Amino acid sequence: MSLSELALSVRRLSKAYTLTHDRDRPSTAQEALIRWLRAPLQRPQTETFYALREVDFDLPSGAVLGIVGRNGAGKSTLLKILSRITDPTEGEVVLYGRVGSLLEVGTGFHPELTGRENIFLNGAVLGMRRREIARKFDAIVDFAGIEAFLDTPVKRYSSGMYVRLAFSVAAHLEPEILLVDEVLAVGDAEFQKRCLGKMKDVASSGRTVLFVSHNMAAVTNLCTLGMVLDAGRVTFLGSVEEAVRSYLESLAPGGCTERRDVSAFRPGWARPCITSVRLLDARGQMQNRFAQGDDIRVEITFVSPERPIHRPVMGVVVHHLTSGVVGGVNNWMTGPEFTEGPYTGARMTCILRQPPLIQGQYLVDVWLSDGKEDIDTLTGCLTLHVEPADVYGTGRPPFGHLGVVYFRSEWSLQQEPPGVLPGACGEGV
Repeated sequence: MSLSELALSVRRLSKAYTLTHDRDRPSTAQEALIRWLRAPLQRPQTETFYALREVDFDLPSGAVLGIVGRNGAGKSTLLKILSRITDPTEGEVVLYGRVGSLLEVGTGFHPELTGRENIFLNGAVLGMRRREIARKFDAIVDFAGIEAFLDTPVKRYSSGMYVRLAFSVAAHLEPEILLVDEVLAVGDAEFQKRCLGKMKDVASSGRTVLFVSHNMAAVTNLCTLGMVLDAGRVTFLGSVEEAVRSYLESLAPGGCTERRDVSAFRPGWARPCITSVRLLDARGQMQNRFAQGDDIRVEITFVSPERPIHRPVMGVVVHHLTSGVVGGVNNWMTGPEFTEGPYTGARMTCILRQPPLIQGQYLVDVWLSDGKEDIDTLTGCLTLHVEPADVYGTGRPPFGHLGVVYFRSEWSLQQEPPGVLPGACGEGV
């Protein structure tokens, strides 16, 4: 690949941190002095931790690379090095173009300044020139939807308004290389849809994008290439579909019907309450392969002894591996509402009655809320395989290429005398 075709080149990139193990670390000057007098030569134990180790790849201009991996795999560290926030321990990075970063939504916002002032401040922090910010100002405000509060200090904004404005500023960057780290999970559902649409526009504009997310459907929908990081090393680099499949197989070889170690699927904002999640068939047996038309049971267990949940709401969202969200449901919209709490722990089950899914591979998200307050979520935590079946009773299963759902239908044909029907087959207009 020639240099003119490259967006960036990474060679033997490593990042090491020194971890200190000192359980009896003094908390006051007096304790430190006493400890030094007793053991002046004692040093705390340390070890070297590699967040990245010998990462090596080239990325062509215009490529959209999805980076997936467990929490702590090194994804955010890689983006911070590429954006020059952190220096590497070893190796080098060569960038061929201006870099923009959407790493920490809201970085650079000042609570005492108004929304208008923070647009210019945050835009400057992200590398935009004042003239560029002024040119895009109206578009930023319109996208965020906070025009009525533009001259209000952001300390009076709700958390939703804050992240809407922050994402809107960051989303209007126009660099040659864009680094995106899990910023689509902001705001309400309607705004998340707008964020996804904006990211699709960026990805289709010919710019080079590196996108980190735990949402596998968003990765496959937005990206053309995929990279899997595990313990700081690149374990796969190729097509995005194969990358997602490789990552899911590494979590649970051969498929997954139950998750007890759920931390890899939880975003940073969530309060850990869900302790396990599993898929069950109609007989209550754990299963991740279902025939078209089968009932699918999704079960979660949550524990929250210190902050009991008064009105638990469980949500289930199903994503097709490449086509995105298929649908979702929760017991707040369907009923029943469980109001006999507070609950310090419980098991909740959602039965999806004969979901009309076409054969293929799907990912399942689960949510836990207390009323309308979101508490915990696991994204893409279960892998669901739907196998073709004779759902119509004709011996011919639905075609797998016609979308992601099949329809129940009724047909009729009524023969009419010649001349009654308008037009005829083969007749010109």
